[in-house]
Amino acid sequence: MLLLESTQLKSQEESSKARLDAIQAELQTLLLAVPNLPQQSVPVGADEHANVVVRSWGQPRVFDFDIKDHVDVGTPLGLDFELGVKLTGSRFTVMKGPVARLHRVLAQFMLDVQTQEHGYTECYTPYIVNGETLRGTGQLPKFEGDLFAAKKGGQEGEVQPDDTALYLIPTAEVPLTNFVRDVVLAENDLPLLLTAHTPCFRSEAGSAGRDTRGLIRQHQFDKVEMVQIVHPEHSATALEHMTGHAEAILQKLGLPYRVMSLCTGDLGFGAAKTYDLEVWLPAQNTYREISSVSNCEAFQARRLQARFKNAQGKNELVHTLNGSGLAVGRTLVAVLENYQNADGSVTVPEVLRPYLGGLPKLQITG
Repeated sequence: MLLLESTQLKSQEESSKARLDAIQAELQTLLLAVPNLPQQSVPVGADEHANVVVRSWGQPRVFDFDIKDHVDVGTPLGLDFELGVKLTGSRFTVMKGPVARLHRVLAQFMLDVQTQEHGYTECYTPYIVNGETLRGTGQLPKFEGDLFAAKKGGQEGEVQPDDTALYLIPTAEVPLTNFVRDVVLAENDLPLLLTAHTPCFRSEAGSAGRDTRGLIRQHQFDKVEMVQIVHPEHSATALEHMTGHAEAILQKLGLPYRVMSLCTGDLGFGAAKTYDLEVWLPAQNTYREISSVSNCEAFQARRLQARFKNAQGKNELVHTLNGSGLAVGRTLVAVLENYQNADGSVTVPEVLRPYLGGLPKLQITG
């Protein structure tokens, strides 16, 4: 009799555990679809039209000749959109000669400023990551359609289960922030300041027909990313500092810009507060986004189980921040347009000349 009851209890326990596991899995799926909560200081609004200008810097240049856009300026200097389409498809670009050199030194300059002046540690990361890594930073499962998946063995390669599927990174924020996944840091290890120059890959789902001309919206583009892992008490201040780190690049390049505080309706899925930096593009006669700097507070850390041991000896979630320092392709666009000359040449900003052997201008050759 006791043996029978014991067997029945064991069966009930196994059945209950299976139901509990299913409920917990369903709960986790629901939680992964819940966005971060905005800070009280975030402007309330439905979309980008409710974003608020925080400050601006620089005066747009007055031209005494007809302004060309970056496509017309850059094509004679080595931008080749047709070859990009031939090699891959739409929204891919080839750069050659002077433009390729300028693109390369822009990234090097950005890294030098962030590491030498702002204290970031330069990192090299994989450009392909697994699903768990993308879940940790909030891209999965909600934004899988924005990603490029990678298959082993080509297009007809073996189908990978969800836990081993691989994706091209949409931003270096993903691998950098995951450095602290399942890690308990010492309090005196904080803050961690990390930066990396990587290509970024995005499907641009939902962007059909938008910015089809030029470099503004590409499937592959380079970016210098900044990530900070900080004590929760310091994340608000860290956001202001990190925004200043991105602004420093634009100021050194002499590019007019403005800082926008994103409203609740324009805020990203994982952000508690975001500043966008928008650079002046004379050919469009408007400002366009060139950097986005966000405080995610504990949103990503909770997914990542990224913690530190506080003064009371208890494990506490860190806060994470990320921002572009800057998007290299859009910075190239801004330099080509703002520094163009009537003869088709482009003046090289002073801070970049040492990287180009003192070259004062990019000239059309041949």
